[in-house]
Amino acid sequence: MKTFIRAVEYWVPGNDRHLLEFGGGLYGTASRFGAASPSLCFARGEGLPGRAWEAGHPIVLKQFDETNFRRTRAAQEDGLTCGIALPIFAGEFLTSVLVIFCGDDDAHAGAIELWCNDPAESKDMTLVDGHYGTTGEAFEYISRRTSFRRGHGLPGQAWDSGLPVFIEDLGHSQRFLRADSARQVGINRGVAMPCAALGPQHYVLAFLSALNTPIARRLEIWQPDAARERLLLTAGFCERDGTLGGGPDVPALARGEGSIGQTWLTGMPAIGTDVGSEAGSGPAAAAAAARSMVAIPILSGGRLQAAVALYF
Repeated sequence: MKTFIRAVEYWVPGNDRHLLEFGGGLYGTASRFGAASPSLCFARGEGLPGRAWEAGHPIVLKQFDETNFRRTRAAQEDGLTCGIALPIFAGEFLTSVLVIFCGDDDAHAGAIELWCNDPAESKDMTLVDGHYGTTGEAFEYISRRTSFRRGHGLPGQAWDSGLPVFIEDLGHSQRFLRADSARQVGINRGVAMPCAALGPQHYVLAFLSALNTPIARRLEIWQPDAARERLLLTAGFCERDGTLGGGPDVPALARGEGSIGQTWLTGMPAIGTDVGSEAGSGPAAAAAAARSMVAIPILSGGRLQAAVALYF
């Protein structure tokens, strides 16, 4: 099964915090692009990771060329056409920059969207940009002309709660304001997560899965328990197993346990390349043909609010 996300990587500040250095990545079939990445470094404002660092908020890059992207040839050879960089802040301290890559082909439906509210200009959250693959111009057209108040729609709910929000069956959900359009183009599930940013703006990244090209093979949302001693699986979806939820069959995770627990410990993304050995739901994910995963921390005020795990 081909997923909408083709590659992920993250970059961390070096010891002197003057450069971003390679932290880890998953590249799938993008082997040339992956081979070109570990030796690189980025200064503030340089390349896609450096631009997100300098801006202090997420950046969408929908076209790679030599003026804005250092690995253009390798990206083009491996079919990567869009990158989204997410700086991760603990307060004002940059812990890392996560970059997600997508591609274009004849069977690459779905969407990744970046939404923003600037309170100085509006009470609404509007689309900054997005990658829609072969989803169709109509859905993208409607998305660019849609806005959300706090608490409304998928982006508005993530903005209001400060937590990831998962909605199943978007085409029939009253919580998804573009349900009719989603149903027409085959978009069936969505998750939105708030993104840390410096300044007063609020950002939300939304993943919309299509039937034949899901965002990932499996998606999980983990949150700390009331005592902040363990992480609990609270929501998610697996292409083989269906809707996921917590319970005794899914062990809670301690701080630092497995890739997901590692994000709680470090405040940075974590890469897992042997899913079957991962703590928590790793064996179940491996049984569903997942082989690798990335765990993404959602931080607010320097504290972990949730972790989103994507399995490939």
